[in-house]
Amino acid sequence: MGVGPLPRPWPDDPRLDPELLAHGDRRNVADRYRYWRNDAIVADLDTRRHPFHVAIENWQHDLNIGTVVRTANAFNAAGVHVVGRRRFNRRGAMVTDRYLHLHHHPDVAHLIDWAGDEGLAVVGIDIVPGAVPLESVVLPERCVLLFGQEGPGLTDEAVAAAGMVCSIAQFGSTRSINAGVAAGIAMHTWVRQHALERTDRGAPG
Repeated sequence: MGVGPLPRPWPDDPRLDPELLAHGDRRNVADRYRYWRNDAIVADLDTRRHPFHVAIENWQHDLNIGTVVRTANAFNAAGVHVVGRRRFNRRGAMVTDRYLHLHHHPDVAHLIDWAGDEGLAVVGIDIVPGAVPLESVVLPERCVLLFGQEGPGLTDEAVAAAGMVCSIAQFGSTRSINAGVAAGIAMHTWVRQHALERTDRGAPG
């Protein structure tokens, strides 16, 4: 994976990292970002972030958070929010957390207050009574997609605070699907509904 050293003369581009130019770039980044400094990549992504955020409750050190972070990077989410315990296993993120804005909230109430201040709708994703099928709704363009802890799912507080809770259609024998997988499905649903529309309007993305 990656590319080797770039032969001289090097391009005169302040976004490029001399160390990477000299020794090669083995990072898992898109070709357009080869040899770029990490901060330059973040700055470029910031110009076209999608206006949805992802939040996950982390009361028991959920190992899925790394996967959620990696997927949020792939869809260029505006940010990822960890609710509860700040620390999580970052191995699943495959260092993509370097290119995202990560936020911490001590509890659901803090997240809800922050979302209200930012004008973001909170959409819970879980199989609970009263949940509406994700396949049949249009997600708010500016929103926080909130996911529960693997196993227990969303807390009662999160369900009560969310403006809407959506469920993902399932056809097998298990009650629920993996939290990281659910997050990927919900993010892709947002992308299908809004990303191309934003591009057509000339919005960054």
